[in-house]
Amino acid sequence: MKIVFERSGKARIEMLPLIDIVFLLLVFFIYAMLSMAVHRALPVALPHSTTAELDKSARLSVTVKSDRTIYVDKEPVSLPMLAEVLGRKAGGAGDTAVLLFADRDLSYEYLFKVLDQIRTAGVTRISLQAEADEAR
Repeated sequence: MKIVFERSGKARIEMLPLIDIVFLLLVFFIYAMLSMAVHRALPVALPHSTTAELDKSARLSVTVKSDRTIYVDKEPVSLPMLAEVLGRKAGGAGDTAVLLFADRDLSYEYLFKVLDQIRTAGVTRISLQAEADEAR
């Protein structure tokens, strides 16, 4: 006895598993890009803001802790030497931007001394950083 198998036409590619894999890859790459954000600052308690945004075009970061220690890209710097170090790291580029991470407990007067030193270095693009306030 001979068994006859019926052919049901052409083979086809199922699209639903393919779409699932494409979305999975898309989510993976989005999370991978978000985790690659460059943060050259040290951890400080930033003030909260409802409109805070991160300026990704900045090249240098200045961190000022509550004990008045200053760091330029994680290197400790004294206040009088801040302008010189920033000028050297900026390399004379007029479009250099600085991310300023200042602790929320830092005095207003000391923050302006730091800002004056940054401006003395010739840097005019300064971005004060804050944590986004998600309560609103």
